[in-house]
Amino acid sequence: MKGKGLDRLKLALIGCGGMSRSHLRRFHLLRDRLELAAAVDADLARAQLVACDFPGIYTSTDYRRVLDLVDAALIVLPHHLHHPVARECLRAGLHVMVEKPMANSEAECLDLIHLADAGDRILMVAYCMRFHPLVIALEEQLGAETCGELFQLSIWTEQLTQRPPDSWMCREATLGGGQLFSHGCHYIDLMLHFLGQPLRGVHMGTNLATPWMEREGTSNVSLAFAGDRLGYHFGTWGARGSRLRYSFHAHCSAGMLEADFSGRRLIAHRGGESRILAQHADSSKHTEAEMVHFIDCIEKGQRPITDGRRSLQSLRVIWKLYDAEKEGREADLRGLGLDAVE
Repeated sequence: MKGKGLDRLKLALIGCGGMSRSHLRRFHLLRDRLELAAAVDADLARAQLVACDFPGIYTSTDYRRVLDLVDAALIVLPHHLHHPVARECLRAGLHVMVEKPMANSEAECLDLIHLADAGDRILMVAYCMRFHPLVIALEEQLGAETCGELFQLSIWTEQLTQRPPDSWMCREATLGGGQLFSHGCHYIDLMLHFLGQPLRGVHMGTNLATPWMEREGTSNVSLAFAGDRLGYHFGTWGARGSRLRYSFHAHCSAGMLEADFSGRRLIAHRGGESRILAQHADSSKHTEAEMVHFIDCIEKGQRPITDGRRSLQSLRVIWKLYDAEKEGREADLRGLGLDAVE
């Protein structure tokens, strides 16, 4: 395994669909530490297309055929396949990075966590927003209290994501829920990271204007945290127009920090003036930093910042919110912070 004599981590990419392209663009940048050794997809042509960019890699329609060829697996599959495939990879002794969300049920998540523990393997969930330069810059400025003490974090994600109604992305059983579970999990994870211990919350969702979705295509979440802090997330896959697009507003006691992802800027608004604190040329997903963290954790035996246990907590919040929404009540979220255990 990597860290025990091999120069580069040998990786299998399992799932060569749309999201995998975000990862592929970065693998060349990491070639001194990473060797993409295999590509797997139910559609062999898609796996072979990856081989056009990485000549000589092994391609297959069956992920089981590559388990003995690699040290680690990156799983980029429909959500309902995360658990069975990650389970087999961990049982084979591989380190695993799985796209978010980790799995579609708590029992499946716990199974993966326990397998990783038993085999002393790294299990990391690919919450790429944790590694975005604007998120990192926002965290630094909040830590420095540039605009004072944080009391409200508002997150907007507005996009049009439409699939045929029979797509796995539209069905609750395969997606694991709706827009909140599939995409909003990024931002619940970030709110727990920035705001700490959640106490209570509500979710309201609708599939009006997103009729292709079996569950909500538009989601509103309001959360109360310890220390009288508040968090809000609005996400939609039905935006036909947008002004905020992807934007974080961190309201603090002496001003506001705005992470404008479309403008690629972190801005401080204070005393009637606005000042750019950070600016980045690249607005794409920063999966290379995510992969570097994965490799570092394997080499050093460290726990990823989005390991199984921490990633499970944000999903537990979402499941609690879903249950409370069905029953028309506020969700009790006490005991679900990122420092909570099983």
